[in-house]
Amino acid sequence: MRGVLSSRAVLVVWLSWSVLLLQQALDAWMHQVPWIIWMGKLVPLLLFLPGMLRDNLRSFIWLCFICLMYFIVLVERLFAQPGSILAMIGMTAVVALFVASMMYVRWRGPELRASVEQSSFSGEEL
Repeated sequence: MRGVLSSRAVLVVWLSWSVLLLQQALDAWMHQVPWIIWMGKLVPLLLFLPGMLRDNLRSFIWLCFICLMYFIVLVERLFAQPGSILAMIGMTAVVALFVASMMYVRWRGPELRASVEQSSFSGEEL
């Protein structure tokens, strides 16, 4: 059962990560910000890409912390521009990314521990 839950959670992680990345890029493009702001908006999300591709749980944990930074910025944006559809999309994506990443780590961690214990019990190396 946990395998199904973790596979669904990682699917939501990738979907919401992609939506947040696109939302941030579109926001930077629409406001014609300088390149350094582009870097500040996109690099924090892109830093975790290699670890996420390797299924490194620490990358998902740190991604949750980075989501809080995006959450703060998007809350401020929603208070400044209450009708901004782009900010609402970003807020939905960042909340989904945070919750899905957190739940993925919770469900995937025991799976990985069980596989390590099983391989060490049978004498195999990872």
